[in-house]
Amino acid sequence: MAQELEHWIDEATIYVKAGDGGDGMMSFRREKFVPRGGPSGGHGGKGGDVVLRVDRNLNTLLPFKYQVHFRAENGGRGGSNNKHGKDGTDLIIAVPPGTAVYHRDTGDLIADLVYEGQQVVVARGGRGGRGNSAFKSATHQAPRFAERGEPGEELWLRLELKLIADVGIVGVPNAGKSTLLAAISRARPKIADYPFTTLVPNLGAVSVDGRDFVAADIPGLIEGAHSGHGLGDRFLRHIERTRMLIHLLNGLSPDPVGDYEAINTELELFNPALADKPQVVAFNKMDLPEVRSRWPEVREALVARGVEAPMAISAATGEGVPALLRRVADLLDVLPKPEPAAQPVVFRPQMDEDYFEVQREAGPGPDGASRWRVRGVRIERAAAMTNWDYYEAALRFQRILEAMGISQALEEAGVQDGDVVVIGKTELIWGEQD
Repeated sequence: MAQELEHWIDEATIYVKAGDGGDGMMSFRREKFVPRGGPSGGHGGKGGDVVLRVDRNLNTLLPFKYQVHFRAENGGRGGSNNKHGKDGTDLIIAVPPGTAVYHRDTGDLIADLVYEGQQVVVARGGRGGRGNSAFKSATHQAPRFAERGEPGEELWLRLELKLIADVGIVGVPNAGKSTLLAAISRARPKIADYPFTTLVPNLGAVSVDGRDFVAADIPGLIEGAHSGHGLGDRFLRHIERTRMLIHLLNGLSPDPVGDYEAINTELELFNPALADKPQVVAFNKMDLPEVRSRWPEVREALVARGVEAPMAISAATGEGVPALLRRVADLLDVLPKPEPAAQPVVFRPQMDEDYFEVQREAGPGPDGASRWRVRGVRIERAAAMTNWDYYEAALRFQRILEAMGISQALEEAGVQDGDVVVIGKTELIWGEQD
């Protein structure tokens, strides 16, 4: 059983890091007979993006058990004579159809990747730093600084695989779901006469009267499955994409009608939409005399609970199975088909890049000085791209602080000379001048 789980994984957590932008170059023209050549530093190249792309040849997240960290290529450094640095190559990561992508720390859904070739940029490469040629102006003919490349985005992702099937076969453990899937398709799931034989969902292609559909055998559900009992919460999500369900009842169960109600309760508790999916209810193991004898009583009880035309089958001998498949195919014919989308739904909230906030941090800095943190997309990017080795670059950053109103906000909050101001990964001493 452990080996079966080893080769089929439907959850993974990975770290992705887009490429950093290349640094800009500071240089000046040095041609003969051009005594006062202007700035000629080229811009750095853009860092590579990290892209998730659907590959229909994959059906598990197993590869991410062996590789967790993914990094795209950095952009190249700008050159002299206005030469642009090379852009970093994007990193394409293949994922199986049905992969939902979440931000690990916030839980936000980033994208839902379903169809072959769909892709989404999950981490954007940093833009290249500008060379000193970009900062030349009428009043500043010889700028002696260049930008560093912007750091690429980095984050942890949680990948969650939801199988894509037309029909989900659900029921209690040992109801005969795997036997039925093996009987109606070429799938060869593990089958044995004890509960929890099936530890992973199995897919099988079914053909009936010239009509094809995909069925998924979902491991047996028990009471409390929606909250994780019996690993049920891992398997219930695989039913979410199905168009309908075959609800298989174990004819040897002490209370098959009670099982029917318990499974439906678990579906509704996990996701109310699951309770609304059309169901065909089939009473299994009719090849056994004791099961056949109780079928009239069970059928009457199911009809009393609103089940429309419950069926009796034997997955082992095939009795009633063709009629079951025709009914399923007829129902699929009238159910709405999912609309294929050319692009995945991407959930990326728009941020106000000019927004910032100033916060005093607990605890003193060096020599009893206070520590302040400034947060904001634009200002943190500017701090990361400032090359502090150049005096002119530091002065330019100071002008950015003033233009954005950050200097004023810090002063109004009570910053003093000698206090530490943290912006992104950069620490500055407030008020110090060289």
